[in-house]
Amino acid sequence: MKVLVLFDYPASPGGLATQGALLYRGLCEMGVETYAVNFESAQEKEWYYRWFKPDVVLGVGYWGHTPHLVLHPQTFGITAIPWLVADGYIANYHEILNNLPLILVTSRWVKDIYIRDGLEGENIEVLPVGCDTDAFCPRDRDDPKVSSVRESLGLKPDELMVLTVGGDATSKGAQEVMQALAINDHKAPPYKYVCKVWPQPRTEAQNAIDMQLAGQLGIDKKVVYTSNVISRNFMPYLLAACDIYTAPSRLEGFGMIQVEANACAKPVVSIKAMGPLDTMVHGQTAFLAQIAQEIRLRETIVGDESGFEPRHRVVFKRPRIVDYRASVHDIANYIMDLMENEELRKKMGQAGRKRAVELFDYRVVAKKFVKMVQDKLGIS
Repeated sequence: MKVLVLFDYPASPGGLATQGALLYRGLCEMGVETYAVNFESAQEKEWYYRWFKPDVVLGVGYWGHTPHLVLHPQTFGITAIPWLVADGYIANYHEILNNLPLILVTSRWVKDIYIRDGLEGENIEVLPVGCDTDAFCPRDRDDPKVSSVRESLGLKPDELMVLTVGGDATSKGAQEVMQALAINDHKAPPYKYVCKVWPQPRTEAQNAIDMQLAGQLGIDKKVVYTSNVISRNFMPYLLAACDIYTAPSRLEGFGMIQVEANACAKPVVSIKAMGPLDTMVHGQTAFLAQIAQEIRLRETIVGDESGFEPRHRVVFKRPRIVDYRASVHDIANYIMDLMENEELRKKMGQAGRKRAVELFDYRVVAKKFVKMVQDKLGIS
């Protein structure tokens, strides 16, 4: 089998790039003849089509990337397999995607979204995102690389570290977490809530809103926002430095960092919806807060990024759920349980580590991909 993998290559620290890079790495380690190329690089992709002649082209992205991931290789007669996430609504490319022999998605929820929005679903299979469980592994707090992270964030030795990581913190449920921490604040042990976000203008504006909320809640002195550019080399130590990882996300097709936190033997507080239903086990590896609110839209505006003319208006026959809000009281109860019980944190972390190694290790995911291609397409 010869595979050409399309993703944000060379890999940036983002989720989609990491998703593609780990599958590429896993296939190479299996001995599969594999090359990687940037999904937008038309000339270089064509170069590989002509001399490498791949059996399949696997493209990592979302449905809006269909021209790069599917149409381009099809132009050269190559079998395309997109590995897709969802952004809450699938607006276009239904006929093209329905006619593919195989579509991979990151969770059952993503598959449900694609079917809800018009895909037939018979050609859709779930392939989870891989995790480097060698890098993301349990580490002692006294490890100099771990303790240095805590020191740089201003944590004292006796303070618990609650952590959220994302492009921005709000979409990962940080506002709900802050409200939960405010409920517990008078009785909680010493702690800091750290939000690691990606530096960009949109995030800077959202950070200011979040910190204003922290001030209104009276916990601003216990909330730390950090927006430095970091590499994947730093992430395992950032996660190892925390005691509780929180991400009751408003929209989550998989939850890669939640899995990485589990791989580092950290308990997770998430939401009982979407991707975490596949990746987390309530009461064993994580606590999943109930849904408190569903955000619905009656219409939306899409444009050329979705294959439409600018400001194309779509009106739904029925309002569509576009994201969620987790129960603040559930989050408060679960965080408090974990704060007060070190043995519970340890037990859930160990269970999370075991599950991450067995189901989400990048080598396991690569083997699943190869078997799917063999079974569904008959390519060996």
